[in-house]
Amino acid sequence: MYEGAVQNLIDELGRLPGVGPKSAQRIAFHLLAAETADVKRLVHALVEVKERVRFCAVCGNVAEESECRICRDPRRDTAVICVVEESKDVVAIERTREFRGRYHVLGGAISPIEGIGPDDLRIKDLMTRLSDGQITELILATDPNLEGEATATYLARLVKPLGMKVTRLASGLPVGGDLEYADEVTLGRAFEGRRSLEF
Repeated sequence: MYEGAVQNLIDELGRLPGVGPKSAQRIAFHLLAAETADVKRLVHALVEVKERVRFCAVCGNVAEESECRICRDPRRDTAVICVVEESKDVVAIERTREFRGRYHVLGGAISPIEGIGPDDLRIKDLMTRLSDGQITELILATDPNLEGEATATYLARLVKPLGMKVTRLASGLPVGGDLEYADEVTLGRAFEGRRSLEF
């Protein structure tokens, strides 16, 4: 335990996700040793992000205006919506350059253990977007874990009466992986999602 300001800094850093006590201490001592100008830039960036960044009124992605750049882009396909859990998932999909539609960020996944139910997510907003009849396909791109699967299943059942096409991202073996190291669920999904080869 350290005194005063140092311990306060370690405690605050330790509250960040993925930062344990040792990492918090290491970061705190790095900041103590850093140039004052570097620390001031970090403080300025933290304050600026809290003042300027908000969530898009349409999709829930991070934005500096009322709508994010993707929702403002007239070249995007407005008939296809890709549903993701968090804004960081939008960035991951955008890096592929494969998707040209719009997004809907739920703000998490259904997790009864953590007390997160459908009402805690942006599902009502999604249903409002789908109600105008212009959406032809809903792509469910939630994480391939228990919570993500539960969320995707819930959404698929909820949207089914609307009669639109609902798809789920394929999951299976990673490129460069070895079969012997794949778990049963991943290998099972790879078999389910197999496709024919065209020559």
